[in-house]
Amino acid sequence: MTVLESPDTVPPARRDRLGLLRDRDFRDLFLSTTVAQIGYQITSLALPLAAVIALGVSEFEVGVLSSMTTIAFLLIGLPAGAWIDRMRRRRVLIVSDVVRAFVLLTVPIAWWTDTLTIWQLYAVALLIGVFTVFFDVSYQSYLPHLVGRARLVEGNAKLEVVRSTAQLGGPVFAGQLIGWLTAPVALAVDAVALGASALFLVRIRRREPKPEVAQGAKIAKEIRDGLGFVLGNRVLSSIVACTGWYNLWNGVFMAMLVVFLPRDLGQSPGQIGLLFSVYGIGGLVGALVVRPVTAWLGEGRAIWISILATSPWILLIPAAEPGWRLWLGAAGMAIVGVGTVVYNVNQVSFRQRLTPDNMLGRMNATVRFIVFGAVAVGGLTGGVLGELVGARNTLWIGAIGCSLAFLPVFFSPLRNLRDLPDPEHA
Repeated sequence: MTVLESPDTVPPARRDRLGLLRDRDFRDLFLSTTVAQIGYQITSLALPLAAVIALGVSEFEVGVLSSMTTIAFLLIGLPAGAWIDRMRRRRVLIVSDVVRAFVLLTVPIAWWTDTLTIWQLYAVALLIGVFTVFFDVSYQSYLPHLVGRARLVEGNAKLEVVRSTAQLGGPVFAGQLIGWLTAPVALAVDAVALGASALFLVRIRRREPKPEVAQGAKIAKEIRDGLGFVLGNRVLSSIVACTGWYNLWNGVFMAMLVVFLPRDLGQSPGQIGLLFSVYGIGGLVGALVVRPVTAWLGEGRAIWISILATSPWILLIPAAEPGWRLWLGAAGMAIVGVGTVVYNVNQVSFRQRLTPDNMLGRMNATVRFIVFGAVAVGGLTGGVLGELVGARNTLWIGAIGCSLAFLPVFFSPLRNLRDLPDPEHA
């Protein structure tokens, strides 16, 4: 098949509402992301609720399950980046979707045969996490090839609209689906969504050249190069520190939120899904306003101001009680969602723009090793704290930690930067 012209050589598209969506290959990636994100919302709710409601496990076991979903970033995150820099990333995306679909299908099968255990859920979470490592690192490394570096903010913003819209409607749909089918069986719907996602990825016509690997190149040296690239850049390392700190305490928070809502506040799966969807409203607003906000504040300021101004609103959740105070907490989470998206679009676009093509996999893997490894540690910590001090007190601890996440980027060169440096000046 003929290799299509690189997006970097294509004249800039007209400024219109569709923008990159006029490009068929980006449109297929957009559709793949859409169905996969709907499925992800189901799994995010159904997997822990299968443990809490269907199996009746303890707070500590829920924390372990939460940790297992992201611990793969700690176990294989760094070598995965070096491996991916030797592969065609689109192929990795397709294989990862297919494998995750088959793994998820084992849960409803075990439920129907009355053999489901928490140990199987641990195994499923771990395997899903392993292939999510490969998918996520490849996904962020593939986008610059598909759209060109000049259009990364637009591409990331459009994909964030998908994720935020899924966060808006997905939890409501997931909650109702879980109430109708039970949590284990609802995971089959995500398996179907991942299969559809793989089919859209297969349709993408633009092919990557086979990565060139230096003769005698060693994985260990490539891993060190990736670590050196990320940690040796003051702006990049401050972003990683901010994200890692936030994810650590958000991992603590989220591990106990799925215990707190049904057990302490008596919320049904449908009500929990509706509460989670309010967060999606904030994410959608963030995706829609990220470009004008960035133009107003500048890329550098948008990163630290977004996280400083919105993270403290998470404190409304542990103060919640059934009734209006619970919905006030949900509104606070919506504000957090706005800031999260503005922060992520700007910092991810900067990382992608800064990094040479042959380093993208290792850069993204190094970042994810740190920031998602922190989620795994946070989930396990949340389980331990939940056993010791209860779910509500654990939420307070996690929320306070999240509120302090702005400090690394505030006390960095970003505080005085309107525009982030170009690659040659970073």
